[in-house]
Amino acid sequence: MKKPNFVKQGENFIESVIFASRWLQMPVYLGLIVGTGLYVWKFFQELIHLANEISKFTEVDVMLSILGLIDISMVMNLLVIVIVGGYSIFTSRIDFSEHEDRPHWLDHMDAGILKIKLATSLASISGVHLLRTFIDIHKEAEKNNFESVIIEIIIHIVFILSALMLAWVERILHESHYAAHKLEKEIHEHEHHGGIPHSETE
Repeated sequence: MKKPNFVKQGENFIESVIFASRWLQMPVYLGLIVGTGLYVWKFFQELIHLANEISKFTEVDVMLSILGLIDISMVMNLLVIVIVGGYSIFTSRIDFSEHEDRPHWLDHMDAGILKIKLATSLASISGVHLLRTFIDIHKEAEKNNFESVIIEIIIHIVFILSALMLAWVERILHESHYAAHKLEKEIHEHEHHGGIPHSETE
């Protein structure tokens, strides 16, 4: 039975509102851009502090400060992935396909790949934190605070396992999608040429 016209119009209106609700994410992405700017400010604060105290710092202190700067840069990379990738996937496709600076990682980006990139970025950031702890391990030994080191190691392992699990699930979903697409293509071709698809005869 065909739906009355006013019911169909109502459905179209509700669906349009639901689809347009994706724009509510835009202020969040703009806020993350502001957060990125604040991180730039923090980066230069740390850099200036390092430059002012370089004569007093030991080699270990300099290394820890440099790792702090690397940590900030990796968090900023994570923010770029969330802002650019999240906006283009969930809000609106960014039309810069011909731009010479277009990131290569956006070419095949989808929600699954975005999650994997986020998980691997978090694992990398936790790895930097763990490296800083290992470099400064003598302070932890003086405080007899090895429990916090063990907790950091566990957290890092959890991040790595999470990234591997997400990649494994995404691979399974991708292979299933590819197999279904291949079968659909074969069926479509055989409908025009006759015969039985090869996938159904195996």
